[in-house]
Amino acid sequence: MTLHLAVALDGAGWHPAAWRESPADVFSPAHWAGLLAEAERGLLDLVTIEDALGLQSTLPDGPDDRTDQVRGRFDAVLLAARLAPLTTRIGLVPTATTTHTEPFHVAIGIATLDHVSGGRAGWRPQVSPRASEAAHFGRREFPPLDQVLNRPGGADLSADPHVRDLFAEAADAVEVARRLWDSWEDDAEIRDVATGRFLDRGKLHYADFAGRFFSVKGPSITPRPPQGQPVVAALAHARLPYEFAARAADVVLVTPHSAGQARAIVEEVRALSPDLKIFADLLVFLDEDGQAARRRKARLDELDGAELASDAAIFTGTPAELAEVLLEWRRTGIEGFRLRPGALPHDLFRITRGLTAELRRRGAFRHAYEAATLRGLLGLPRPAGRYAETAP
Repeated sequence: MTLHLAVALDGAGWHPAAWRESPADVFSPAHWAGLLAEAERGLLDLVTIEDALGLQSTLPDGPDDRTDQVRGRFDAVLLAARLAPLTTRIGLVPTATTTHTEPFHVAIGIATLDHVSGGRAGWRPQVSPRASEAAHFGRREFPPLDQVLNRPGGADLSADPHVRDLFAEAADAVEVARRLWDSWEDDAEIRDVATGRFLDRGKLHYADFAGRFFSVKGPSITPRPPQGQPVVAALAHARLPYEFAARAADVVLVTPHSAGQARAIVEEVRALSPDLKIFADLLVFLDEDGQAARRRKARLDELDGAELASDAAIFTGTPAELAEVLLEWRRTGIEGFRLRPGALPHDLFRITRGLTAELRRRGAFRHAYEAATLRGLLGLPRPAGRYAETAP
């Protein structure tokens, strides 16, 4: 079985000191175009692009005073739309928050990305629990996240009513987007010059969503995406986000730290959904010599003044050693991996040119793209429109 491989792109890499050894212009279109071209050259399934509603920070909530780490990002959806015409096969999955943003706006942005990419779009919905982010909009007041963390049982954010509401809102936002993507039937646009009819009004449908957080009439202003439904991928660390992924997503990105933990997570997710694609995240530092990779990470840690910490497992070694780990975790039920390069472009090159070759030698990775859409690459069927099925 071929493994699915993705990379998570964020500025100069996932180590906060990476920019100091690879000082790429993270606000240059050429930087991002080069990363996407390399990921596609390596035949990866997709790239995700990070985003948030606040500046990067070492604090739980609010900006810090550090000036020695990358701060600032491009809008991920707009960036993906800019990069899509420069690629032909790889999937593009930008992050867009479901908090403080309107699902109608996100839905048409992702639908547009699917059109301009020819069916290779996805969406990684993300909640924004921080008070400092809510302050950018002034419509809602949130408790400071460090205050939430300091409540009894606060380490388990899923127990907090505020956090539970954010995930409920996120699930409704995805449902609104899915209804809007279906609100145009595939053949609603007829462009019949002889009769003067551009579209068949009977093939546009109201979404008519009404819930706790949104009331959305529809239809969308954007025709149905080429994939019908762009791929939704959710990052999940615990039961509440697993439940969100089972309800709303096509792919869940989990963060085990061992094969045993991966097996337990797969069992928990499978009990919630038999159909979700399960990818595991790893943050990687790769060199042809394992000692060189370890020295490089240690040097970056020293530059940053602290050892790197991550929600995902951190792997430091050779592409061959990483291939062994991936194949071991695959036996637990993990179907794919989203790798977070510690430093860009160095670790991306080691993924696309070293790791893929190692996996190919083991019969575990593709020799060529076998589909033109992201759903096709992931083995997901193109769903029929829900309204077309019930239309007279």
